Amino acid sequence: MAVEDIIGEIEKLSVLELAELVKALEEKFGVTAQAAVVAAPAGGAAVPAEEEQTEFDVELSVIGEKKIQVIKVVRTITSLGLKEAKALVDGAPNVVKEGVSKEEAEKIKGELEEVGATAAIK
Repeated sequence: MAVEDIIGEIEKLSVLELAELVKALEEKFGVTAQAAVVAAPAGGAAVPAEEEQTEFDVELSVIGEKKIQVIKVVRTITSLGLKEAKALVDGAPNVVKEGVSKEEAEKIKGELEEVGATAAIK
């Protein structure tokens, strides 16, 4: 297999697959990735840029003073029952919503902060 073919295959890898490849090479040859980078020629293949995050989680960090209002917002956001929403709020910090778009995450964070809670997007 030619070097160009290998580089072409590496370019197709996701960031996770690339990390697994680096780890496997480190174990196979008993080196670190830092040593490989230092030894690589200046015109070597470019490492693919990290993929942009498209899904976000919204975490309720601090309830604040308006616990009942926070529970109401959590119920609206999650469609949980009263008991489940209260347990989620009481257990803060907890993830309120997972795998949402950046816009939806910002909206949810705003709704929680509007009632005095502290939320974070991860």
